[in-house]
Amino acid sequence: MLSIIIPTLNEEKYLPRLLESIKRQEFSDYEIIVSDAGSSDKTKMVAENYGANFILSNKIKHPSFQRNKGAEISKGGILLFLDADSVLPDGFLQKTVNQFKAKNLVSAGFYIKFNPNHWYYNIYSFISNSICFFKQRGRHPASVGAGIVAKRDAHFLINGFDLRVFLAEDYDYCSRINRIGKFRMIKGIRLLYSSRRIQKEGFWISGWKWFRMGLYTLTCRSIKKEIIKYDFGKF
Repeated sequence: MLSIIIPTLNEEKYLPRLLESIKRQEFSDYEIIVSDAGSSDKTKMVAENYGANFILSNKIKHPSFQRNKGAEISKGGILLFLDADSVLPDGFLQKTVNQFKAKNLVSAGFYIKFNPNHWYYNIYSFISNSICFFKQRGRHPASVGAGIVAKRDAHFLINGFDLRVFLAEDYDYCSRINRIGKFRMIKGIRLLYSSRRIQKEGFWISGWKWFRMGLYTLTCRSIKKEIIKYDFGKF
């Protein structure tokens, strides 16, 4: 079974799009766990209407904590962590599971395409995808946290996402789990990655923030302080 774990905080607007895209998948051997940080909107109602297992995990309001809590109650042997504002293209789950098993992977990431997209957003997605492509066979692979897949036992062997890492916890996670077994990027599909931060903050401000985080990622350092402003659940 595949356990799909979605951290949320006030995601009533975007969560239905993700859950609907999951519902359209041909692959059906999955469970959905919505791990919520204490939403004040209708996130819980949306999750339950789609048959998801909703849990309240609001001791710490950070995606890492919500992902870890979701993993704790998961039943599947493979964990798929998705952001609530992502969308899955048709065939995404089946292709992911097929490649994951065929390549005997311990963890994997996804290349992204912004959603909705503009031609100039492709600059950022190209840079991100290129970094992930070239780092995947090294000691410190990387993938965006909007989509990471991992073996359940490997997740717990590394104690899940490190709560001490404030930003780029996804890159830290990929780097640590790579010590246990093989990490690769999933080929032939793109995760539809929300462009809402670019739309709200602007192209250049968003780019500057990603650039600062990227410097840490390229030098394999963990970000354990607030080098940029990050607001979970306020988009």
